[in-house]
Amino acid sequence: MLDTLTGIVGGSPEMLALFVGFGLVVGLLFGFFGMGGSFLVTPALLMLDYPASVAVGSGMAFVFGTAVIATLKHHDLGQVDYKLGVIMIAGTTVGIEAGRASVFYLEDLGLADGIISVVYVFLLGGIGLMITREALNGDDDGGIDHGAVDTDLSEYEIPEVAKRIQETVRIPPMVTLRGDVRVSAWVITAVAFSTGLLSGFLGVGGGFIRMPAMIYAIGVPTPVAVGTDLFEIVFSGGIGSYLYGQSGGVDLSIVAPLLFGSALGARIGSAATAIVDSDDIKIYFGGMLLAGSVAVGIGEIGTYLGSVLLETIGLFLVIGAAVVVAGAIVFTTLRSLRATRRQTTVTAD
Repeated sequence: MLDTLTGIVGGSPEMLALFVGFGLVVGLLFGFFGMGGSFLVTPALLMLDYPASVAVGSGMAFVFGTAVIATLKHHDLGQVDYKLGVIMIAGTTVGIEAGRASVFYLEDLGLADGIISVVYVFLLGGIGLMITREALNGDDDGGIDHGAVDTDLSEYEIPEVAKRIQETVRIPPMVTLRGDVRVSAWVITAVAFSTGLLSGFLGVGGGFIRMPAMIYAIGVPTPVAVGTDLFEIVFSGGIGSYLYGQSGGVDLSIVAPLLFGSALGARIGSAATAIVDSDDIKIYFGGMLLAGSVAVGIGEIGTYLGSVLLETIGLFLVIGAAVVVAGAIVFTTLRSLRATRRQTTVTAD
């Protein structure tokens, strides 16, 4: 298998190791957060001088494969609301096509790389600041608490923003979701279209936007938001991969080794959601987004100035941020397992 992958990548064992390792890390993040790694693939490929359409299309294809793996695990945990996921698919599909058309239009004008990078900087920076601020303030509303299970969903406290939206937007049809959440289908569709647009434009699953949106705009319990987000990404990623593939935007020499690594990472990350209270590492996730924002900014400045050093620093920041957070997840998981074993042993004695 490794020999086959080496041939696919073009005979470069260094690039093979880079893509497989990066796929492992991103898959772990993806499975744990339902977001949090796939959005790093596209800027990393841009920094490696791949064309914008190839970077976005290959990132989308990678998202699709990883989401399938992670969704199967979350299905086993009972964290997928299929009704919500199906409703969102329609809006996401339209959004992806609009985003894809925008990328090719900007590429024809020679503006795609720069604009996509700038959008990444502002999105990653803004969301990173929000999550980091909440972590430092100890604000758990909308936090990623994987400790909740089906019997606890009715006790989940809906964020105030979501309550106001539910009370204000009462346009039929109204939909009842898991956790006794009742919301207008039009709110769901608006969230889906917006995140689909980002998916098609940036080559991501849209999870780092959609998961907070599902919590704050729709009011979905966080564990369900994670699982349902991944389920929806299976379709948005599949549709996006097909559309970009039709235009020659999917490079299997990139996607194959990334998926090879992420297959294991996604299973580990998804399994960790049943063990780890991610309040312990939420601040690291916010920090990773901020580091990603800085990395893309540095890389773009390096490209503009023709500085190989700045481009290299940006690339290492992107990969390093993902590795640090993935390591925090693994460390916290192992620590939780050891604590559980010790408690079991003491109880048995």
